[in-house]
Amino acid sequence: MTNPLVKVFRSKINIAVILLIALLFIGVIGFKIMTNYSWIDSLYMTVITITTVGFGEVKPLDPESKIFTIFLILTSVVIVGYAIKVITEYIITKNDLEELKQKKMQKKIDALSNHVIICGYGRNGKQAAKKLLAHKRSFVVIEAKKETVDKHQSDMVPFVHGNANEDEMLLKAGVDRANCLISALPNDSDNVFVVLSARQINKDMRIISRASQETTYGKLKLAGANNVILPDKIGGDHMASLVVVPDLLEFIDNLSIIGETNINIEEVSVEKLYNTSEIKTIRDLDLRKKTGCNVIGFKNEKGEYLINPEAELKLVPNSKVIVLGRPEQIQKLNSLYNIEVE
Repeated sequence: MTNPLVKVFRSKINIAVILLIALLFIGVIGFKIMTNYSWIDSLYMTVITITTVGFGEVKPLDPESKIFTIFLILTSVVIVGYAIKVITEYIITKNDLEELKQKKMQKKIDALSNHVIICGYGRNGKQAAKKLLAHKRSFVVIEAKKETVDKHQSDMVPFVHGNANEDEMLLKAGVDRANCLISALPNDSDNVFVVLSARQINKDMRIISRASQETTYGKLKLAGANNVILPDKIGGDHMASLVVVPDLLEFIDNLSIIGETNINIEEVSVEKLYNTSEIKTIRDLDLRKKTGCNVIGFKNEKGEYLINPEAELKLVPNSKVIVLGRPEQIQKLNSLYNIEVE
């Protein structure tokens, strides 16, 4: 939405331009009629009169022409002065508005905590932002291209304009308060540098990075990335799997983790399911009978995963269960245990 002040100044600039064109037109016609100059000479005399550069006359002027020239000079002083004033004010005000807008956005970013930082707003960065918006997670994007920032920045998608390789930009995005960082830059070396810098500033933050080459995987892990994604490899594997097990992949593609009404999979902390002062098992919870959801995975307190856990598995504190169900069953689970969907 255009700022009202910008609209006012644009209208003033339009008026100034119209006045200048009208002044030029009157000058050319006046000199042509009163002095019988050629069109070129009339334009020349009008321009040097309006701009008051002090060049000589094409031909000596008669008294009537001199009076017209005096009128043209006095009028041009007012109109040109007005035009310069309006244009100068517009440039200064536009810069002030841009600075004010950036300060407002930075203030909003400074208020964030436990948010996600996305480095790079290319294809992967945009997809990550789209998913986070769907899941109502707060995030900040660091992007080096000014045109990209101007095009996509909004209250929902805050940007920090700059190079994510610089610690200053990471700090502006709140890396010291962030919960997670996604490095989606196109260059592997840039991603390694970002991961290394972010890990030095925030030891506890989860870091996810993309990589173009498999040889970069180890370097990113060594730099401090928790997860390294190879988009090309994943895409190739997925396409090949559609050939080998097409029905299975189609089923998996239809599962939804993020959405408003079509969620099929949910990860839940055991503390939300029961009081962990007395340890219970998956059988004790009996989520299948209560909600219709099935427990298909378990993540223990060390972060280790177990697929299709046994019913007698003890649900220790700081662990999580992954449940599968139809959207209405997931909703029933969230409602029964007062689980808020982020």
